[in-house]
Amino acid sequence: MDTPDSRLTQCAHAVSPATPLWQIAPTRDADGRPLCDFMMLIPRLRYRPPADIDETFRLIHAVLGRYEEVVFANMNLALNILWVSMRYRPGLTLELAGAIRYHVPEAVLVAHQRE
Repeated sequence: MDTPDSRLTQCAHAVSPATPLWQIAPTRDADGRPLCDFMMLIPRLRYRPPADIDETFRLIHAVLGRYEEVVFANMNLALNILWVSMRYRPGLTLELAGAIRYHVPEAVLVAHQRE
């Protein structure tokens, strides 16, 4: 069985930059249950020095890797958008977004429906 860390690494390396998100983001888990997702904006990330971008990726990867519910993550550097797909757990969207913001304070949750 893959660890959350290895799943995120596989996702990060398996996708070419031009692949549309709707083609790669999963909509259901292995058991057929629908996944939840959210999007975060990280303003001006693509304009930072490569070392800063790498550190931001490392921080996000470390946060997401701690959650077994996370099944997919994609960072679109051209749009400065982080997309995360996960198995449903009440409150998890805000928990994950808060953990990411703790480590990457400029990250902003784009939209959230009350659970």
